[in-house]
Amino acid sequence: MSLLSDLINLNLSDSTEKLIAEYIWIGGSGMDIRSKARTLSGPVNDPAKLPKWNYDGSSTGQASGEDSEVILYPQAIFRDPFRRGNNILVMCDSYTPAGEPIPTNKRHSAAKIFSHPDVVAEEPWYGIEQEYTLLQKDAHWPMGWPTGGYPGPQGPYYCGIGADKAFGRDIVDSHYKACLFAGINISGINGEVMPGQWEFQVGPAVGISAGDEVWVARYILERITEIAGVVSSFDPKPIQGDWNGAGAHTNYSTKSMRNEGGYEVIKKAIEKLRLKHKEHISAYGEGNERRLTGKHETADINTFKWGVANRGASVRVGRETEKAGKGYFEDRRPASNMDPYVVTSMIAETTIL
Repeated sequence: MSLLSDLINLNLSDSTEKLIAEYIWIGGSGMDIRSKARTLSGPVNDPAKLPKWNYDGSSTGQASGEDSEVILYPQAIFRDPFRRGNNILVMCDSYTPAGEPIPTNKRHSAAKIFSHPDVVAEEPWYGIEQEYTLLQKDAHWPMGWPTGGYPGPQGPYYCGIGADKAFGRDIVDSHYKACLFAGINISGINGEVMPGQWEFQVGPAVGISAGDEVWVARYILERITEIAGVVSSFDPKPIQGDWNGAGAHTNYSTKSMRNEGGYEVIKKAIEKLRLKHKEHISAYGEGNERRLTGKHETADINTFKWGVANRGASVRVGRETEKAGKGYFEDRRPASNMDPYVVTSMIAETTIL
């Protein structure tokens, strides 16, 4: 008699050339990730060769019941760490039947910016530090915290080890390996300042691929926490009071910044960001005002300031970049629930175009 685990782990390639493609898209809230699966007759490596598909947009807050069909356009392919074998994950964006991007499709306008010749010539690199909080499913309270109570104050938890400091490491490590298997350029993980909070880093990734990889990494995380029976929260301030919030610090460089004399290019780019501070803040994630208070390693939401090695700044330049006279900078303003398509393309548009 087969066990459920035996059937889940069946290797399809032993008996058929067919494979399963899990189509992934972003729902109506801009943060809810949806997916459904279909059978393909054989391996496909080019997203353009995958079939378009549709879904009921009235059930995701993206269309009315009278005209509910939304079309999925496949944009990026990853290996499926859950089904393994030749099975794939497909990152998609959403369009009307007439071929117009729907309002929640932020990838379409980002791709336009990243395909601009001036942006292509600068080869923008991104490294995104995605923070998140693991919550107990029924209590919606951070993992490792006494129900309705609080642990000891912050200090021992950042990059901490031990059963009284690190909560959910099995989930975090499973996610790390699953992302590597999928082909996501995940570059590291660490425990964060608030207990129950973790971070993974995606990058360096070039242009639109940064957004694709962060969204699929989020999808994989939510699938793993589903299996583990916990909730992954991207709320920028999940617990009020003297606890760190959750951000998505975005590290950025262009070819000019990475070349000799790049530090002057960096300073000019930071000045351009200062002049558009309000526009960027409005697009950097909902609820960010609860996080950007000037405390807990943040700059106040209404103030723009930058500095070398200053974690209380809006934009931080590393000591190595200052010393080398070239390199990258870190925009510390984006919230953990930001849309990486919006943030990465906006930084490129402001600094290059």
